Amino acid sequence: MVRLCAALAGRRSTRALVATSGSTARSLGRECERPAARAAHIFDSFVEVRNYDVIVLGAGAAGLMAAMEAGRRGRRTLVLDHADHAGKKILISGGGRCNFTNLHAAPENFLSENPHFARSALARYTPQDFIALVEKHGIPYHEKTLGQLFCDRTARDIVDLLLRECAEARAAIELETRILRVERDADRFTLETSIGGVQARSLIVATGGLSIPKMGATGLGYEIARQFGLKIVEPRAALVPLTFTAEDRERWCDLSGVSTEVVASAAAAGKRKPPGFREKLLITHRGLSGPAILQISSYWKSGTSVSLDLAPGREVFAALLAPRARRTPAEAAAAVRAVLPARWAERWLAVNSPAAGKDLSNVQIASLEAQLHGWALVPAGTEGYAKAEVTAGGVSTAELDPRTLESRQVPGLFFIGEVVDVTGWLGGYNFQWAWASGFCAGRSA
Repeated sequence: MVRLCAALAGRRSTRALVATSGSTARSLGRECERPAARAAHIFDSFVEVRNYDVIVLGAGAAGLMAAMEAGRRGRRTLVLDHADHAGKKILISGGGRCNFTNLHAAPENFLSENPHFARSALARYTPQDFIALVEKHGIPYHEKTLGQLFCDRTARDIVDLLLRECAEARAAIELETRILRVERDADRFTLETSIGGVQARSLIVATGGLSIPKMGATGLGYEIARQFGLKIVEPRAALVPLTFTAEDRERWCDLSGVSTEVVASAAAAGKRKPPGFREKLLITHRGLSGPAILQISSYWKSGTSVSLDLAPGREVFAALLAPRARRTPAEAAAAVRAVLPARWAERWLAVNSPAAGKDLSNVQIASLEAQLHGWALVPAGTEGYAKAEVTAGGVSTAELDPRTLESRQVPGLFFIGEVVDVTGWLGGYNFQWAWASGFCAGRSA
Protein backbone atom coordinates (compact mmCIF):
# COMPACT_ATOMS: atom_id res chain seq x y z
CA MET A 1 0.00 0.00 0.00
CA VAL A 2 1.36 3.45 -0.94
CA ARG A 3 -0.08 6.51 0.77
CA LEU A 4 -1.21 9.03 -1.83
CA CYS A 5 -2.89 12.38 -1.55
CA ALA A 6 -5.42 12.40 -4.40
CA ALA A 7 -6.79 15.48 -6.08
CA LEU A 8 -9.12 13.15 -7.92
CA ALA A 9 -8.56 9.41 -7.71
CA GLY A 10 -11.29 8.08 -10.00
CA ARG A 11 -10.72 5.91 -13.07
CA ARG A 12 -9.40 7.81 -16.11
CA SER A 13 -8.95 10.89 -13.93
CA THR A 14 -7.06 13.74 -15.57
CA ARG A 15 -5.91 15.19 -12.23
CA ALA A 16 -2.59 14.34 -10.65
CA LEU A 17 -1.81 12.06 -7.74
CA VAL A 18 0.89 13.61 -5.58
CA ALA A 19 3.13 11.37 -3.50
CA THR A 20 3.51 12.13 0.20
CA SER A 21 5.64 9.12 1.01
CA GLY A 22 8.92 11.09 1.10
CA SER A 23 10.15 9.58 -2.17
CA THR A 24 12.78 11.57 -4.04
CA ALA A 25 11.71 10.28 -7.48
CA ARG A 26 11.23 13.11 -9.91
CA SER A 27 7.81 14.11 -11.26
CA LEU A 28 6.85 13.33 -14.83
CA GLY A 29 4.02 15.82 -15.28
CA ARG A 30 3.18 19.42 -14.55
CA GLU A 31 0.45 18.41 -12.15
CA CYS A 32 3.04 16.59 -10.03
CA GLU A 33 5.11 19.71 -9.66
CA ARG A 34 2.56 21.10 -7.23
CA PRO A 35 3.48 20.65 -3.57
CA ALA A 36 1.53 17.91 -1.82
CA ALA A 37 0.08 20.49 0.54
CA ARG A 38 -1.86 22.11 -2.30
CA ALA A 39 -3.79 18.87 -2.86
CA ALA A 40 -3.93 17.72 0.75
CA HIS A 41 -6.79 20.04 1.66
CA ILE A 42 -9.14 18.06 -0.60
CA PHE A 43 -8.77 14.69 1.10
CA ASP A 44 -6.25 12.10 2.21
CA SER A 45 -6.81 8.49 1.21
CA PHE A 46 -5.07 5.20 0.82
CA VAL A 47 -5.10 4.00 -2.78
CA GLU A 48 -4.41 0.37 -3.46
CA VAL A 49 -1.58 -0.31 -5.87
CA ARG A 50 -2.28 -2.95 -8.52
CA ASN A 51 0.51 -5.43 -9.14
CA TYR A 52 1.71 -6.81 -12.49
CA ASP A 53 4.74 -8.61 -13.80
CA VAL A 54 5.22 -6.24 -16.75
CA ILE A 55 4.03 -2.70 -17.41
CA VAL A 56 4.35 -1.34 -20.95
CA LEU A 57 4.20 2.42 -21.53
CA GLY A 58 2.81 3.06 -25.00
CA ALA A 59 0.10 1.30 -27.01
CA GLY A 60 1.81 1.73 -30.38
CA ALA A 61 3.44 -0.85 -32.61
CA ALA A 62 6.41 -1.68 -30.36
CA GLY A 63 4.42 -1.54 -27.11
CA LEU A 64 1.62 -3.82 -28.28
CA MET A 65 4.13 -6.31 -29.70
CA ALA A 66 6.00 -6.39 -26.39
CA ALA A 67 2.76 -6.79 -24.44
CA MET A 68 1.51 -9.73 -26.45
CA GLU A 69 4.86 -11.50 -26.22
CA ALA A 70 5.07 -10.95 -22.46
CA GLY A 71 1.48 -12.11 -22.06
CA ARG A 72 2.14 -15.27 -24.06
CA ARG A 73 4.75 -16.18 -21.46
CA GLY A 74 2.16 -15.99 -18.74
CA ARG A 75 3.37 -12.62 -17.49
CA ARG A 76 0.65 -10.43 -16.01
CA THR A 77 0.94 -7.50 -18.38
CA LEU A 78 -0.55 -4.00 -18.41
CA VAL A 79 -0.26 -1.46 -21.26
CA LEU A 80 -0.77 2.21 -20.44
CA ASP A 81 -1.23 5.04 -22.97
CA HIS A 82 -2.47 8.62 -22.75
CA ALA A 83 -4.22 8.37 -26.14
CA ASP A 84 -7.90 7.54 -26.56
CA HIS A 85 -7.16 4.80 -29.11
CA ALA A 86 -4.43 2.19 -29.39
CA GLY A 87 -2.14 2.33 -32.43
CA LYS A 88 -3.04 5.85 -33.56
CA LYS A 89 0.16 6.32 -35.59
CA ILE A 90 -0.32 2.90 -37.18
CA LEU A 91 -3.72 4.02 -38.46
CA ILE A 92 -2.31 7.01 -40.39
CA SER A 93 0.78 5.23 -41.71
CA GLY A 94 1.23 4.34 -45.36
CA GLY A 95 -1.59 6.61 -46.45
CA GLY A 96 -3.96 4.66 -44.21
CA ARG A 97 -2.81 1.25 -45.45
CA CYS A 98 0.19 0.71 -43.17
CA ASN A 99 3.51 -0.17 -44.77
CA PHE A 100 3.93 -2.80 -42.05
CA THR A 101 7.37 -4.17 -42.98
CA ASN A 102 10.00 -4.38 -45.70
CA LEU A 103 11.17 -7.66 -47.20
CA HIS A 104 14.76 -6.41 -47.35
CA ALA A 105 15.09 -5.07 -43.79
CA ALA A 106 18.69 -5.39 -42.60
CA PRO A 107 20.94 -3.53 -40.15
CA GLU A 108 22.30 -1.44 -43.05
CA ASN A 109 18.87 0.19 -43.39
CA PHE A 110 19.06 1.84 -39.96
CA LEU A 111 20.83 4.87 -38.49
CA SER A 112 22.36 4.73 -35.03
CA GLU A 113 25.50 5.80 -33.23
CA ASN A 114 26.14 2.05 -33.12
CA PRO A 115 25.33 0.80 -36.65
CA HIS A 116 25.50 -2.83 -35.48
CA PHE A 117 23.12 -2.52 -32.54
CA ALA A 118 19.92 -3.52 -34.37
CA ARG A 119 21.48 -6.68 -35.82
CA SER A 120 20.54 -9.01 -32.96
CA ALA A 121 16.88 -7.95 -32.68
CA LEU A 122 16.36 -7.96 -36.45
CA ALA A 123 17.77 -11.48 -36.63
CA ARG A 124 15.52 -12.73 -33.82
CA TYR A 125 12.34 -11.34 -35.38
CA THR A 126 12.38 -11.04 -39.16
CA PRO A 127 9.96 -9.61 -41.74
CA GLN A 128 8.91 -13.19 -42.48
CA ASP A 129 7.87 -13.62 -38.84
CA PHE A 130 5.52 -10.66 -39.00
CA ILE A 131 4.24 -11.71 -42.42
CA ALA A 132 3.32 -15.08 -40.89
CA LEU A 133 1.33 -13.23 -38.23
CA VAL A 134 -0.44 -11.14 -40.88
CA GLU A 135 -1.33 -14.29 -42.83
CA LYS A 136 -2.50 -16.06 -39.65
CA HIS A 137 -5.09 -13.30 -39.27
CA GLY A 138 -6.11 -13.50 -42.93
CA ILE A 139 -5.08 -9.95 -43.75
CA PRO A 140 -4.62 -9.41 -47.52
CA TYR A 141 -1.50 -7.47 -48.46
CA HIS A 142 0.69 -6.62 -51.43
CA GLU A 143 4.22 -5.53 -52.27
CA LYS A 144 4.36 -2.02 -53.65
CA THR A 145 7.98 -1.18 -54.54
CA LEU A 146 11.40 -1.92 -53.11
CA GLY A 147 10.10 -4.66 -50.79
CA GLN A 148 7.47 -2.44 -49.12
CA LEU A 149 4.45 -4.44 -47.91
CA PHE A 150 1.06 -2.73 -47.47
CA CYS A 151 -2.37 -3.85 -46.35
CA ASP A 152 -4.83 -4.23 -49.24
CA ARG A 153 -7.64 -2.78 -47.16
CA THR A 154 -6.75 -0.55 -44.24
CA ALA A 155 -4.19 -0.04 -41.47
CA ARG A 156 -6.99 -0.87 -39.02
CA ASP A 157 -6.32 -4.53 -39.89
CA ILE A 158 -2.87 -4.30 -38.26
CA VAL A 159 -4.19 -2.58 -35.13
CA ASP A 160 -6.95 -5.19 -34.81
CA LEU A 161 -4.36 -7.96 -35.22
CA LEU A 162 -2.29 -6.56 -32.35
CA LEU A 163 -5.32 -6.04 -30.11
CA ARG A 164 -6.57 -9.57 -30.72
CA GLU A 165 -3.13 -10.99 -29.93
CA CYS A 166 -2.97 -8.95 -26.73
CA ALA A 167 -6.44 -10.10 -25.72
CA GLU A 168 -5.52 -13.74 -26.34
CA ALA A 169 -2.37 -13.23 -24.26
CA ARG A 170 -4.47 -11.60 -21.50
CA ALA A 171 -2.50 -8.37 -21.68
CA ALA A 172 -4.64 -5.55 -20.29
CA ILE A 173 -4.72 -2.14 -21.99
CA GLU A 174 -5.64 1.10 -20.20
CA LEU A 175 -6.06 4.18 -22.41
CA GLU A 176 -6.45 7.88 -21.56
CA THR A 177 -4.00 7.36 -18.71
CA ARG A 178 -1.30 9.86 -17.80
CA ILE A 179 1.96 8.81 -16.17
CA LEU A 180 2.70 11.15 -13.28
CA ARG A 181 5.64 9.58 -11.50
CA VAL A 182 7.95 6.58 -11.88
CA GLU A 183 9.90 5.17 -8.93
CA ARG A 184 12.04 2.11 -8.43
CA ASP A 185 12.57 0.47 -5.06
CA ALA A 186 14.70 -2.67 -4.82
CA ASP A 187 13.40 -4.88 -7.65
CA ARG A 188 10.07 -3.21 -8.43
CA PHE A 189 8.83 -0.16 -10.34
CA THR A 190 5.96 1.87 -8.91
CA LEU A 191 4.03 4.21 -11.19
CA GLU A 192 1.60 6.89 -10.14
CA THR A 193 -0.94 7.43 -12.90
CA SER A 194 -4.18 9.30 -13.43
CA ILE A 195 -6.07 6.05 -12.72
CA GLY A 196 -4.13 5.06 -9.59
CA GLY A 197 -0.95 3.28 -8.61
CA VAL A 198 0.53 0.26 -10.40
CA GLN A 199 3.64 -1.83 -9.79
CA ALA A 200 5.69 -4.33 -11.77
CA ARG A 201 9.10 -5.96 -11.77
CA SER A 202 9.63 -4.98 -15.43
CA LEU A 203 8.91 -1.64 -17.11
CA ILE A 204 9.00 -1.43 -20.91
CA VAL A 205 9.13 2.11 -22.29
CA ALA A 206 7.62 2.25 -25.79
CA THR A 207 6.48 5.87 -25.79
CA GLY A 208 7.85 6.80 -29.22
CA GLY A 209 9.56 10.02 -30.19
CA LEU A 210 8.56 13.64 -30.77
CA SER A 211 7.30 13.36 -34.35
CA ILE A 212 3.70 14.29 -35.19
CA PRO A 213 2.82 16.09 -31.93
CA LYS A 214 -0.82 16.45 -33.04
CA MET A 215 -1.07 12.67 -32.52
CA GLY A 216 0.00 13.12 -28.90
CA ALA A 217 3.76 12.62 -29.16
CA THR A 218 5.65 13.56 -25.99
CA GLY A 219 9.15 13.30 -24.56
CA LEU A 220 8.08 11.02 -21.70
CA GLY A 221 10.44 8.21 -22.69
CA TYR A 222 13.43 10.53 -22.70
CA GLU A 223 12.43 11.92 -19.29
CA ILE A 224 12.30 8.42 -17.81
CA ALA A 225 15.68 7.55 -19.33
CA ARG A 226 17.26 10.70 -17.90
CA GLN A 227 15.67 10.05 -14.51
CA PHE A 228 17.51 6.74 -14.31
CA GLY A 229 20.78 8.18 -15.58
CA LEU A 230 20.71 6.86 -19.16
CA LYS A 231 22.40 8.86 -21.93
CA ILE A 232 20.26 10.41 -24.66
CA VAL A 233 21.47 11.00 -28.21
CA GLU A 234 20.05 14.42 -29.12
CA PRO A 235 16.65 13.81 -30.80
CA ARG A 236 15.96 15.41 -34.17
CA ALA A 237 13.29 15.29 -36.85
CA ALA A 238 13.89 12.58 -39.46
CA LEU A 239 12.16 11.41 -42.65
CA VAL A 240 11.10 15.03 -42.97
CA PRO A 241 10.83 17.62 -45.79
CA LEU A 242 13.69 20.11 -46.13
CA THR A 243 13.17 23.88 -46.43
CA PHE A 244 14.87 26.34 -48.78
CA THR A 245 16.77 29.47 -47.88
CA ALA A 246 15.03 32.71 -48.84
CA GLU A 247 17.13 32.91 -52.03
CA ASP A 248 16.35 29.37 -53.14
CA ARG A 249 12.69 29.78 -52.22
CA GLU A 250 12.49 32.80 -54.53
CA ARG A 251 14.22 30.85 -57.29
CA TRP A 252 12.39 27.53 -57.14
CA CYS A 253 9.19 27.51 -55.09
CA ASP A 254 6.89 28.75 -57.84
CA LEU A 255 7.53 25.28 -59.30
CA SER A 256 5.64 23.74 -56.35
CA GLY A 257 4.15 20.40 -57.39
CA VAL A 258 6.85 19.53 -59.94
CA SER A 259 8.41 16.11 -59.36
CA THR A 260 11.19 14.02 -60.89
CA GLU A 261 13.37 11.04 -60.06
CA VAL A 262 16.74 11.92 -58.52
CA VAL A 263 19.55 10.45 -56.50
CA ALA A 264 19.84 12.34 -53.22
CA SER A 265 22.95 12.21 -51.07
CA ALA A 266 24.33 14.10 -48.08
CA ALA A 267 27.75 15.09 -46.81
CA ALA A 268 29.61 12.42 -44.88
CA ALA A 269 29.20 12.49 -41.10
CA GLY A 270 32.40 11.18 -39.56
CA LYS A 271 33.90 8.10 -41.17
CA ARG A 272 30.63 6.74 -42.58
CA LYS A 273 29.42 8.11 -45.92
CA PRO A 274 25.61 8.19 -46.11
CA PRO A 275 23.98 6.17 -48.89
CA GLY A 276 22.40 7.76 -51.94
CA PHE A 277 18.67 7.33 -52.49
CA ARG A 278 17.24 7.02 -56.00
CA GLU A 279 13.60 7.98 -55.66
CA LYS A 280 11.19 10.81 -56.43
CA LEU A 281 11.78 14.43 -55.43
CA LEU A 282 8.95 16.96 -55.08
CA ILE A 283 9.28 20.75 -55.02
CA THR A 284 6.96 22.28 -52.39
CA HIS A 285 5.95 25.82 -51.53
CA ARG A 286 8.65 25.87 -48.83
CA GLY A 287 11.37 23.55 -50.12
CA LEU A 288 11.84 19.92 -51.11
CA SER A 289 9.98 16.74 -50.24
CA GLY A 290 9.25 13.35 -51.78
CA PRO A 291 10.75 9.96 -50.85
CA ALA A 292 14.32 10.83 -51.90
CA ILE A 293 14.35 13.93 -49.69
CA LEU A 294 12.68 12.23 -46.73
CA GLN A 295 15.31 9.50 -46.88
CA ILE A 296 18.30 11.80 -47.03
CA SER A 297 16.89 14.14 -44.37
CA SER A 298 17.67 11.52 -41.72
CA TYR A 299 21.37 11.84 -42.60
CA TRP A 300 21.45 15.59 -43.18
CA LYS A 301 23.15 17.80 -40.58
CA SER A 302 22.30 21.48 -40.21
CA GLY A 303 24.62 23.75 -42.19
CA THR A 304 25.78 21.02 -44.58
CA SER A 305 24.80 20.48 -48.20
CA VAL A 306 22.55 18.03 -49.98
CA SER A 307 23.54 16.87 -53.46
CA LEU A 308 20.94 15.95 -56.07
CA ASP A 309 21.58 14.06 -59.30
CA LEU A 310 18.74 15.27 -61.52
CA ALA A 311 19.39 12.76 -64.32
CA PRO A 312 20.62 9.57 -62.65
CA GLY A 313 22.24 7.03 -64.95
CA ARG A 314 22.07 9.26 -68.03
CA GLU A 315 24.70 11.16 -70.01
CA VAL A 316 22.48 14.07 -70.89
CA PHE A 317 24.87 15.90 -73.23
CA ALA A 318 26.59 12.87 -74.78
CA ALA A 319 25.09 13.61 -78.21
CA LEU A 320 26.77 17.02 -78.26
CA LEU A 321 30.18 15.35 -78.01
CA ALA A 322 29.71 13.20 -81.12
CA PRO A 323 31.76 14.07 -84.23
CA ARG A 324 30.16 16.81 -86.32
CA ALA A 325 27.41 17.28 -83.68
CA ARG A 326 25.92 20.73 -83.24
CA ARG A 327 27.03 22.20 -79.93
CA THR A 328 24.81 25.25 -79.69
CA PRO A 329 23.07 26.32 -76.47
CA ALA A 330 19.81 25.41 -78.21
CA GLU A 331 20.97 21.80 -78.58
CA ALA A 332 22.02 21.76 -74.92
CA ALA A 333 18.61 23.11 -73.91
CA ALA A 334 16.86 20.38 -75.90
CA ALA A 335 18.93 17.75 -74.08
CA VAL A 336 17.84 19.15 -70.68
CA ARG A 337 14.18 19.25 -71.72
CA ALA A 338 14.42 15.56 -72.57
CA VAL A 339 15.26 14.57 -68.97
CA LEU A 340 13.49 17.11 -66.73
CA PRO A 341 9.82 18.13 -66.48
CA ALA A 342 9.16 21.06 -68.81
CA ARG A 343 8.79 23.81 -66.18
CA TRP A 344 11.82 22.63 -64.25
CA ALA A 345 13.91 22.32 -67.44
CA GLU A 346 13.14 25.90 -68.41
CA ARG A 347 14.04 27.18 -64.94
CA TRP A 348 17.24 25.14 -64.79
CA LEU A 349 18.27 26.48 -68.18
CA ALA A 350 17.53 30.05 -67.07
CA VAL A 351 19.80 29.60 -64.05
CA ASN A 352 22.59 27.56 -65.63
CA SER A 353 22.68 28.14 -69.40
CA PRO A 354 25.83 29.58 -71.03
CA ALA A 355 25.58 32.65 -73.21
CA ALA A 356 23.56 32.18 -76.37
CA GLY A 357 25.01 32.25 -79.85
CA LYS A 358 28.29 30.40 -79.30
CA ASP A 359 29.16 26.76 -79.79
CA LEU A 360 29.92 25.06 -76.50
CA SER A 361 33.40 23.78 -75.75
CA ASN A 362 34.11 20.35 -74.26
CA VAL A 363 34.81 22.07 -70.94
CA GLN A 364 31.46 23.88 -70.99
CA ILE A 365 29.59 20.69 -71.87
CA ALA A 366 31.33 18.80 -69.08
CA SER A 367 30.44 21.59 -66.66
CA LEU A 368 26.76 21.46 -67.64
CA GLU A 369 26.77 17.67 -67.19
CA ALA A 370 28.35 17.98 -63.75
CA GLN A 371 25.85 20.63 -62.66
CA LEU A 372 22.92 18.46 -63.71
CA HIS A 373 24.28 15.46 -61.80
CA GLY A 374 25.40 17.42 -58.75
CA TRP A 375 22.94 20.15 -57.81
CA ALA A 376 24.31 21.12 -54.39
CA LEU A 377 22.25 23.20 -52.00
CA VAL A 378 22.37 23.97 -48.29
CA PRO A 379 18.85 23.69 -46.83
CA ALA A 380 17.69 26.31 -44.35
CA GLY A 381 16.32 23.54 -42.15
CA THR A 382 13.51 21.00 -41.98
CA GLU A 383 9.75 21.15 -41.55
CA GLY A 384 10.30 19.92 -38.00
CA TYR A 385 8.52 17.35 -35.88
CA ALA A 386 5.10 18.40 -37.17
CA LYS A 387 5.92 16.89 -40.59
CA ALA A 388 8.54 14.32 -39.53
CA GLU A 389 7.57 10.67 -39.87
CA VAL A 390 10.01 9.61 -37.14
CA THR A 391 12.43 10.97 -34.55
CA ALA A 392 16.12 10.16 -34.93
CA GLY A 393 18.32 9.96 -31.85
CA GLY A 394 16.93 8.88 -28.50
CA VAL A 395 18.05 6.53 -25.74
CA SER A 396 21.67 5.65 -26.48
CA THR A 397 22.22 2.09 -27.61
CA ALA A 398 25.32 2.01 -25.41
CA GLU A 399 22.92 1.90 -22.47
CA LEU A 400 20.98 -1.16 -23.70
CA ASP A 401 21.56 -4.88 -24.19
CA PRO A 402 21.07 -5.47 -27.95
CA ARG A 403 19.57 -8.93 -27.33
CA THR A 404 16.86 -7.82 -24.91
CA LEU A 405 16.71 -3.97 -25.04
CA GLU A 406 17.10 -3.99 -21.25
CA SER A 407 19.04 -1.21 -19.55
CA ARG A 408 22.58 -2.19 -18.61
CA GLN A 409 22.33 0.04 -15.52
CA VAL A 410 18.78 -0.58 -14.30
CA PRO A 411 17.59 -4.20 -14.27
CA GLY A 412 14.02 -4.60 -15.43
CA LEU A 413 13.93 -1.33 -17.40
CA PHE A 414 13.55 -1.70 -21.18
CA PHE A 415 13.38 0.80 -24.04
CA ILE A 416 12.01 -0.20 -27.46
CA GLY A 417 10.88 1.26 -30.76
CA GLU A 418 11.29 4.88 -31.78
CA VAL A 419 12.41 6.09 -28.33
CA VAL A 420 15.74 4.28 -28.93
CA ASP A 421 18.57 5.69 -31.10
CA VAL A 422 17.69 3.39 -34.01
CA THR A 423 16.00 4.98 -37.02
CA GLY A 424 14.99 3.10 -40.15
CA TRP A 425 14.73 4.19 -43.76
CA LEU A 426 11.40 5.09 -45.30
CA GLY A 427 9.48 2.05 -46.50
CA GLY A 428 8.42 -0.19 -43.58
CA TYR A 429 11.79 -0.40 -41.84
CA ASN A 430 10.70 1.46 -38.73
CA PHE A 431 7.77 -0.87 -38.26
CA GLN A 432 10.13 -3.82 -38.52
CA TRP A 433 12.28 -2.29 -35.79
CA ALA A 434 9.15 -1.83 -33.66
CA TRP A 435 8.17 -5.50 -34.10
CA ALA A 436 11.70 -6.80 -33.52
CA SER A 437 12.56 -4.65 -30.49
CA GLY A 438 9.12 -5.26 -28.97
CA PHE A 439 9.48 -9.00 -29.48
CA CYS A 440 12.89 -9.11 -27.80
CA ALA A 441 11.78 -7.08 -24.79
CA GLY A 442 8.54 -9.00 -24.42
CA ARG A 443 10.42 -12.28 -24.45
CA SER A 444 12.80 -11.05 -21.73
CA ALA A 445 10.73 -8.87 -19.37
